[in-house]
Amino acid sequence: MSAGWYVRRLSRMGPGEIGGRAQDAVRRRLWRSTRPDCPGVADARFTAVLPAGTLAAVPTDAVKRLVAEADRLMAGHGEFFGVVRDDLADPDWWYDPKTGRRAPWGYAFDVPYRNEDVVGDIKQIWEPSRHQFLTVLAAAYALTGDERYAERVAELLRLWWAANAPLRGVHWISGIELGIRLLSWVWIRRLLDGWQGAAALFEHNPVALNQIWHHQRWLAAFPSRGSSANNHVIAEAAGQFAAACAFGWFPASARWRKGALRSLERHLRSNTFHSGLNRELATEYHGLVLELGLAALAEADAADVPVPATVRIVLLRMTDALAAVVDDRLRPPRQGDADDGHGLIVDGAGTDRWASLLATGDAVFGRLAWWPEVTATDVRTPLLAALIRPYAKNGTGRAVSRPARRPARFADAGMTVLRGPEGIWCRCDGGPHGFLSIAAHAHADALSVEVRHDGVDVLADPGTFCYHGQPEWRQYFRSTLGHNTLQLDGEDQSVSGGPFLWTRQARSRVLAVDTPDVSAGGTARWSAEHDGYQPSVHRRSVELAAESRELTVVDEVRDSRGVVRLAFHLGPEITADLSGNRAELTWTRDGEDRSAVLDLPGQLSWRAHRGETEPPLGWYSAGFGRKEPTTTLVGTGSADGAREFTTALRFRG
Repeated sequence: MSAGWYVRRLSRMGPGEIGGRAQDAVRRRLWRSTRPDCPGVADARFTAVLPAGTLAAVPTDAVKRLVAEADRLMAGHGEFFGVVRDDLADPDWWYDPKTGRRAPWGYAFDVPYRNEDVVGDIKQIWEPSRHQFLTVLAAAYALTGDERYAERVAELLRLWWAANAPLRGVHWISGIELGIRLLSWVWIRRLLDGWQGAAALFEHNPVALNQIWHHQRWLAAFPSRGSSANNHVIAEAAGQFAAACAFGWFPASARWRKGALRSLERHLRSNTFHSGLNRELATEYHGLVLELGLAALAEADAADVPVPATVRIVLLRMTDALAAVVDDRLRPPRQGDADDGHGLIVDGAGTDRWASLLATGDAVFGRLAWWPEVTATDVRTPLLAALIRPYAKNGTGRAVSRPARRPARFADAGMTVLRGPEGIWCRCDGGPHGFLSIAAHAHADALSVEVRHDGVDVLADPGTFCYHGQPEWRQYFRSTLGHNTLQLDGEDQSVSGGPFLWTRQARSRVLAVDTPDVSAGGTARWSAEHDGYQPSVHRRSVELAAESRELTVVDEVRDSRGVVRLAFHLGPEITADLSGNRAELTWTRDGEDRSAVLDLPGQLSWRAHRGETEPPLGWYSAGFGRKEPTTTLVGTGSADGAREFTTALRFRG
């Protein structure tokens, strides 16, 4: 990174964080030449096994999906972030197939992992070494008894351990990678428990013991700090805690377990609004943190380790919040960064992540009457439910108030979901600009809206696409113009200081919310404003009329002398025919033709953009590393004085 970036990054830290990072720097220098061996372990046994009968409870169709995925992996085939790999039978753990580069060998903290020209795409290198494709193979063994899966897991683990000595290379740089990898190893050992070679692979294997010990020593020494204590610190603590429970064979295990649990409890609370939404305001990280928290809770209950009541309460609130914000097809908002990160994978392709989390929430906490129905099946839910004590029986002794009806407004997170008939769903964003002083995973999307009809993106949040190596794309996907909101004078509402750093953050304020029962034909309303264009103020009002199935958006720019650009990003399934300031929208859902008309503000000059690259405009990213052209409608005009711009979206029958 440039010297300017380091100055900007330092400016977002407090004295305590600066001191902690200085200590980390000293420790890294000391560890370069001081690498102690794992202490001796005697009579190690693995006891955190699945209860009898657990595997029989896994639905047949979920097993079929898992086995199909495992067979693809056995043949060497897999996909990471849109890049297909055919070498997973014997992978090069340091190779990036996207750029063709191989990360350099050396002391871990010397590797310039952010430099794609030297290392390659670090996400492509790191992801297979989370070993979540090995948990899939281990689950296939557990459910079928076919030892081919177990033998392949053992072979690949031994190859990884041999190629990645402690503190050597790219896989010893980032704590989130070590934490998730430890969690994978815990589940691999659990799922291989019926295999005769399991103990020889783990507790009777000095190489495995050395790796497990060094992973935990690393995590205890280098926790994410201060302005970086977001989802990373949750993954670090969850992995450390899980390993210290399930692999509690070392002299330091009790100390590591206690410290990790203390960190997990503290950061679950600090990363979560009281409403249950994740403070990063990035939905995929809500899913990641919830998965990590549930996995850690499973290890605690399996090892009979008491956890503070707040851990279960936060996870309960997160699950209720997820149930509240999903649309009719169980899709949550597409808000903020998303990198397809998972805490624990034991399922095949095609398994619905969000349905799985809600099914687990039902099994562990109990569903409320207003929760959406979940009919999809998965492998992970019965496994976690077998280990986690049901909430009503966990003995916390604390009564928790849960919503009597489906919440529409999350005041602390600034999120409001307006709902209409036939699956009309609209997310309105009037919340904080991300979490902590750097707001790492936030986008410059204040007052943006996201609209769906029966689960189809109509006015879409374009997504994320990338983190490192492609700065023009990183900038676009988190820019103001890259969202359904208003840009003034060509500037973002918040100022970026780097790919995960914001040096000035717009402040939003919700002014009014009214969410009546739309089944009675009422009109839902929301309005908010932000100060990102000081001294100008952008105010937006949204109304959803249930009877007419019409969404009206009114944008007002006060005290402005400049150029307005108003953007509406259409989902990839939408075809648009723009004529003047009217766009005819058509799409197909479940074999039926659907349509809507979008009347755009006549004061602006409208143009459709699709798949443009210089600069990027008109793109949609369904997942990390993937993008596809889509239509973006941009209106340009003057904002002199106080101006109002009215947009109306009417869904047809």
